[in-house]
Amino acid sequence: MDRKVVDGKSNNSDSDNERGQQSQIVVSPLANARRELFAYVKTPRFYLVLFIGQILSLCITGTNTFSGLLANQHTSIPAFQSFFNYVLLNIVYTSYTLYKCGPKGYWKILKTSGWKYLILAFLDVEGNYFVVLAYRYTTVISAQLINFWAIVLVVIISFVFLRVRYHWTQVLGILVCCGGMGLLLARDAKNGQSVPGSIPTELKGDLFMLLGASFYGITNVAEEFLVSQAPLYEVVGQIGLYGMIISGAQAGIFDRESFQSATWNGQIGGYLVGFTLIMFIFYSTVPVLLRLSSAAFFNISLLTTNFYGVAIGIRVFGYVLDKYYPVAFVMILMGLFVYFAYISVFGEAKKPWLGENQEWGVVGVGTAKKMVMRDQERGEGPGRSSTVV
Repeated sequence: MDRKVVDGKSNNSDSDNERGQQSQIVVSPLANARRELFAYVKTPRFYLVLFIGQILSLCITGTNTFSGLLANQHTSIPAFQSFFNYVLLNIVYTSYTLYKCGPKGYWKILKTSGWKYLILAFLDVEGNYFVVLAYRYTTVISAQLINFWAIVLVVIISFVFLRVRYHWTQVLGILVCCGGMGLLLARDAKNGQSVPGSIPTELKGDLFMLLGASFYGITNVAEEFLVSQAPLYEVVGQIGLYGMIISGAQAGIFDRESFQSATWNGQIGGYLVGFTLIMFIFYSTVPVLLRLSSAAFFNISLLTTNFYGVAIGIRVFGYVLDKYYPVAFVMILMGLFVYFAYISVFGEAKKPWLGENQEWGVVGVGTAKKMVMRDQERGEGPGRSSTVV
């Protein structure tokens, strides 16, 4: 017989528990969170998100600098460069996943979610490959303009597939950020600072950049979706595993001639090590920002890369800094503030596809559920809950 029918006491207890859970859902801070003017900007979380975004922008500047130094030494091997990053990600995060889940748990991940991570890794590898390849053919100005497509694509995909609804202040913030970047591009175009090339070659490079930016946009949204529902170490480890296989195969096919003609010495080795370590930091940090904010904010945060690149280039490549760069940098930062001007105290950590109480998401670093737990523990909140990273 059904235990709940015979044991009336147990049945009542279960009903009481259900009612208790329902009452908790009604008063949940996540469900009651509403947009308010400067609500999120007043919290420490906003400045943490802003800080992480600029750290990632500096990481991109670092990888671009090392790529430029490698190119100056006649060493351009895009797939091979990224290969070591994926190897390191796989060694660190796959090992930790095996430690946390065990061999059986890891095999279950491969069987149930492996195909998702394979697609994510493929998009990521190809995004890296085509963007690096584009700079061989097109002008820097054209490449940066087309890279705006990644921001547009992220907003469109998030709106259509993830049910993200942007407030007009967020759209304004994106436009202000893009305006700051546009100021730099207009200045460069006026002064004729671009990489020379014939029209057919530039068109080829523009198409490569458009393809790479599209891969990046889809990758960012897909990764935001996956890290909201799975531990960070699992997602990053799977990117490392499949990325290592795909980039290794691609390097063996497409980089053989470049590999043979490249310069090899201790300096080149140092550049590759520096590139790999910065990429490792970048890939380890991006999922945290995607939990705390969104793929859209992540992409507009990277617009400051141009400013940092010039600042480093003054020292490394002999660039000249003029008055337009500080103005553009301030515009981009202002746009980031405007983006979060009218949003709830949880910012974009509350994901619409996870439900009002984020019941479909994990409790981990950067998630809205984790934020609520910490806030409750500091006050009169309920007991602790299990957490995954």
